[in-house]
Amino acid sequence: MATFRYDVLIIGSGAAGLTVALGLPDGVQAALLSKGELTHASTYYAQGGVAAVLDSDDSLESHVRDTHLAGGGLCHDDAVRYTVENGPRAIRWLIDQGVDFTRLEGSEANPLPYHLTREGGHSHRRIIHAADATGVAISSTLIDRVKERDNVQLFEHRVAVDLILQEHNSERRCCGAYVHNIKTGETDVILARSVVLATGGASKVYLYTSNPDVATGDGIAMAWRADCRVANMEFMQFHPTCLYHPKAKSFLITEAIRGEGGRLLLPNGERFMPRFDERAELAPRDVVARAIDHEMKRLGADCLYLDISHKPADFIIEHFPTVYAKCLQLGLDITRDPIPVVPAAHYTCGGVIIDRDGRTDVPGLYALGETGFTGLHGANRMASNSLLECFVYGRAVAQHIGEHLHDLPEPREAAPWDDSKVTDSDEDVVISHNWDELRRFMWDYVGIVRTTKRLERAQHRVEMLKKEITEYYSNYHISNDLLELRNLVVIADLIIRSALQRKESRGLHFMREFPDADPVGKDSVLVPGRP
Repeated sequence: MATFRYDVLIIGSGAAGLTVALGLPDGVQAALLSKGELTHASTYYAQGGVAAVLDSDDSLESHVRDTHLAGGGLCHDDAVRYTVENGPRAIRWLIDQGVDFTRLEGSEANPLPYHLTREGGHSHRRIIHAADATGVAISSTLIDRVKERDNVQLFEHRVAVDLILQEHNSERRCCGAYVHNIKTGETDVILARSVVLATGGASKVYLYTSNPDVATGDGIAMAWRADCRVANMEFMQFHPTCLYHPKAKSFLITEAIRGEGGRLLLPNGERFMPRFDERAELAPRDVVARAIDHEMKRLGADCLYLDISHKPADFIIEHFPTVYAKCLQLGLDITRDPIPVVPAAHYTCGGVIIDRDGRTDVPGLYALGETGFTGLHGANRMASNSLLECFVYGRAVAQHIGEHLHDLPEPREAAPWDDSKVTDSDEDVVISHNWDELRRFMWDYVGIVRTTKRLERAQHRVEMLKKEITEYYSNYHISNDLLELRNLVVIADLIIRSALQRKESRGLHFMREFPDADPVGKDSVLVPGRP
């Protein structure tokens, strides 16, 4: 067990964390943690792209308006405008870093000669992308740039356990974290004057998700335990189209396929989305996911289908090479066959409340990306706004830290991690059983369509699990599985409590007893220590 000291501790290696690391001044010493390999973040798996106003036929006001419309009346206008207005600048920054977005042919005279696609909720083509593997392009490029920085040290296979809080001049500050080395089993102390939570979202709380295994809400749970407020945790976005195949774990079928003319079909080949929304397949994700869920339950179907085979084969292979190759491995030729799809938990619209500089309620602690709540997404995230938010707020966080870091106190020594009074567990089956039970009842009771009775059942079960997991955590050596389970039960509790508060249907939160939206939309804010 060791103690490390840095100016800044960044927890998370996705778009948000990497952007902060690259934005810090050269003289600021930073540590960046990744729970697995550096690429094991949701960013790497993003297929669609980044939304920004880059075309002369588009406008900032149109992007603002579309975002508000998708957000169901809960978007914070200041956050929307700040993000949208800084969008083109963020894209140019990504291009300067070397991200190789898909280009248009014969457009050398255009200052941004890039292909733009359209996704659900957008009224214009404004999604800049790298074919259908934008996340790979962005993640790999930013990781390469961070590796070139002498002031950033990278730690892989590290999971933060809890934040370290200290009193400085009568102020309770965040001054680091206890960090568990997944490979060695040791737990170290990392002290820092500023800590950034960029751990991604919490969709692994559900049985079916498009997210990688690391998306267990660690940052939100740690911030909650450190007395930070959270907001709008009931708004969990379900992506309408996750590949349905026993060998295709969490493989997302990009929304851009619908943007380029893909049609959703029933098992008998009938198109159904026009019956649910005039925008049909281009309706926002919550509308499409509920429509698919409704039809699957009505028919008792295991999946529905997304068909792009009416487009030329060359077009499909050029625009969607990743989806084409993956499906072909599984015996599906998307140039001829429809793709079997199901909804899956995809994006956490709520999170830790932050301001425009990414600051939380605890001095010294920042959050951003899927961990943070800016108010941008409201009751439903519009496609490809999330990566944009990471870059815009990541640059803002880095700038704020750089400007104020030298005014912050140096952390005092912290007690080393004490595991002298715990033992090795011979009952790891408890972890796996509780993990499965939690994710299953969240899927069954707190999913796309909710009722008060289902939520109350989930609340009863989560209370029992909280007690079991707390007891287990107190008696045995920690492991990554146990830490993730400990965080997921906190996330489940926050989602259920927020959902029970909202006696209406709005955006991603659909209550069968309350099918209409209230006249005035309000955020669901939870405060630690209050029921």
